[in-house]
Amino acid sequence: MRVDVAEMQEHCLGKPGAWADNPWDHDHPVIKVHTKIFAFLGAGGVGVKAGADRDVADEWLARYPEDAAVMAYIGRSGWNDLAFGGAIPDDELCDAVDESYRLVVSKLPKKHRPLGWET
Repeated sequence: MRVDVAEMQEHCLGKPGAWADNPWDHDHPVIKVHTKIFAFLGAGGVGVKAGADRDVADEWLARYPEDAAVMAYIGRSGWNDLAFGGAIPDDELCDAVDESYRLVVSKLPKKHRPLGWET
């Protein structure tokens, strides 16, 4: 079975301190930790902080040219859209969300990092 938006939302919300928000009235929420987004959910995929910089995030584009794309507006900061149901294995999609969460939480002031975020 391939991961879909509902399963990805469940995965995201399983992270310490994660919560769903819908600031732009879309069909699917963004997932935040404290006040920072770490996943943009969509029917066809998930937007993640795919690397600390564009060079790291570009590795996704090279490995999965049909299923990974630079996100509009924020892509220059290392954000990619990753498609569900294509060449990217489900475990790699979940790993990408996990890494996005880690990158976002690590930039929060220590007082705003949720307990257990490093495990």
